[in-house]
Amino acid sequence: MSLNNQTIICLLDDEFEDLELWYPVYRVREEGATVLYAGPEKGKKHIGKYGVPAVADLSYDELDSAKIDGLLVPGGWAPDKIRRYPKVLDIVREMNDQNKPIGQICHAGWVLVSAKILNGRKVTSTPGIRDDMENAGAEWFDEAVVVDGNLISARRPPDLPEYGQAFVEALRARA
Repeated sequence: MSLNNQTIICLLDDEFEDLELWYPVYRVREEGATVLYAGPEKGKKHIGKYGVPAVADLSYDELDSAKIDGLLVPGGWAPDKIRRYPKVLDIVREMNDQNKPIGQICHAGWVLVSAKILNGRKVTSTPGIRDDMENAGAEWFDEAVVVDGNLISARRPPDLPEYGQAFVEALRARA
């Protein structure tokens, strides 16, 4: 249990990609980390694209980057909603400034685009948002996982094993 005493926040909104939320959450929990879900409203249930629910432990407004060791952003259609909250974009920028691990997969890159933290960074995502990532100044790679400092990015569900491992390694490196 190498991640004991670490707190990871997973951002929520409706229509997250179920596997892209649950797999990394379980992976870091297996290592001993505490994972809390944050959404627009504390206590609200959010439904994934395939019907699996997750309930927000915290509202976005309750987030404090000083108390967070890592951030997970699932893909699906949720990132297009998540990126509309100024507090989320503030937290993403603060986590990036503090060099804390930020994991994003598939369409989750939209949140990082809106937070304006990708200029000069190396990333991957679903090919469908490649242009968005590049227009935000990122160098995009068609690889399962790309790690650039504190940013850990993956393309889609088949890349989850490599993504989970890379995110855990980034958290361990800060422990």
